[in-house]
Amino acid sequence: MVVLAALTGCIGGLAVSVMNLATQGLREALYRLPHGSRLSAAQDVDPLALLLAPCLGGIALGLLLFAVGRIRSMRRRPAIDPIEANALHGGRMSLRDSLYVVVQNVISNGSGASVGLEAGYTQICSGIASRLGISFEMRRADLRTLVGCGAAAAIAAAFGAPLTGAFYAFELIIGTYAIATLTPVVVAALCGSLVARGLVPADPLVDVANMQAVTTSTVTSFETLPSLVLGLVCAGLGILIMRGVTLVERLVQASRIPRAAAPAVGGLCVGALALVASPQVLSGGHGALHQHFAEHAEDYGILGLALLFAAKATASAISIGSGFRGGLFFASLFLGALAGKLFALIGPLLVPAMAGFGLTPLAYAVIGMSALAVAVIGGPLTMTFLALEVTGSLPITGLVLAAVIASSLTVRKTFGYSFATWRFHLRGESIRSAHDVGWIRTLTVGRLMRKDIRPVPLDTPLASFLRAHPIGSPSRIIVVDAEERYAGMVLVPEAHAAAREAQEGDEPQLADVVRYPTEFLTPEMNAKEAASVFDRAESEALAVVDGPAERRVIGMLTESHTLKRYSDELERQRRTIAGEPV
Repeated sequence: MVVLAALTGCIGGLAVSVMNLATQGLREALYRLPHGSRLSAAQDVDPLALLLAPCLGGIALGLLLFAVGRIRSMRRRPAIDPIEANALHGGRMSLRDSLYVVVQNVISNGSGASVGLEAGYTQICSGIASRLGISFEMRRADLRTLVGCGAAAAIAAAFGAPLTGAFYAFELIIGTYAIATLTPVVVAALCGSLVARGLVPADPLVDVANMQAVTTSTVTSFETLPSLVLGLVCAGLGILIMRGVTLVERLVQASRIPRAAAPAVGGLCVGALALVASPQVLSGGHGALHQHFAEHAEDYGILGLALLFAAKATASAISIGSGFRGGLFFASLFLGALAGKLFALIGPLLVPAMAGFGLTPLAYAVIGMSALAVAVIGGPLTMTFLALEVTGSLPITGLVLAAVIASSLTVRKTFGYSFATWRFHLRGESIRSAHDVGWIRTLTVGRLMRKDIRPVPLDTPLASFLRAHPIGSPSRIIVVDAEERYAGMVLVPEAHAAAREAQEGDEPQLADVVRYPTEFLTPEMNAKEAASVFDRAESEALAVVDGPAERRVIGMLTESHTLKRYSDELERQRRTIAGEPV
């Protein structure tokens, strides 16, 4: 496992570097940028390129979507991302689908659409990890861990932050932290970070060589109060951003623009925003974030920061809502930094006592960056370690922890989703995290039921039924009507008791002792759903029919067997999480 994790990390670092070089080359070609310069930090960009380059990227993406749509094997098959793979599919991902996502992400980000590359990084690195695990025929739990190793390597390579990558895997991809998974995940994150830094060196997000740029006095417990307030503000902003993406998607669908043409229209809108507001709204925003975190950054007033925040949020919503491929990871970091700076300017105007705190606008930018990112992406410890690794400041990290807890708790209680799980919710999935719930879906009634069932016609005389089923024979018999549809279940002891208690001259019928005529199971139900049906029917066994319409009997299932198999699987999951042998 550790060797495969290290290999995954090295390949992941290489994949991240290749994607970085490809997108940077595409941006330099489209916008005629000097070699190595960042698009969102560019000053003198041709206005025509600002307007049309995202549209050209949308056209290219639309043509790709149209071409792939003609391939029958890939038509109408959404790519499975790492969270969904670990939650539902035991870590199994398609490498071909992952490569397709990467190509879309490179076109989107490289043309200037306001999306990040982190979704593509994690997709391809986790896809490679999954393919390696499948090739070595790994068990379900180990394969899920290896997929987490791929995601850890991707994020660590993207930010040069191994701890951030590792806890991204624990919180968002694997769904839990365990001693057994610590070593492979950390090894993958370290390898990914080292390889990426060796191939494509990058500047840190925050340079705090001079601590006076962050704090003007010793950080005390009083600084926690504005940090908590900023966390609450970022929670609300994060929910608005996620709702905004959904709103744009619905507007695009309502406009009936063809799916292949929507990215071009969205790209034109994003280009217009860049032309009117600033090139900082384009692409992921790495260059712009570096500018705002610089010690001698350009001073923006309240209005300037508010307009830039609104423009970037709108550009991100339009980009994703119109069909560009990417995520909100880096966009949420940039928007959070802007929100933190805004808070630093507005706070003292509303509460003059805030001016006495020792935090500078740069410190609030770091806190806001982490708080807004955790509202959108999730992972409180992930964002806390990101702040620690990019600043190296333990006092600021303590304030970040307070802010991200406030933001995360508020979003969870008021909204209930991160951006990824919100997208699953819109698709009709009930996934709330990467916790492995796929085993529940595979533990179906169809797999658990007995199939050796011989139903009895409902019009069978009771005397004949009793002779064929004496006391001591199977105690539950399924009966069907004249059309061989499920009619109910007869408990053999009750049938014998009814015959004995019948008064002289009465001839009880089999239909008189039939029970549960409307209670049954279907083969696609999982064990948890079946258990709730048993509770509702108050029966120890139920018939299994092919569907509510036809009601053809195909088997029978007992409650005791269902609960035993369900508890066995729960115990196996507990042992897996605890790192005990299964």
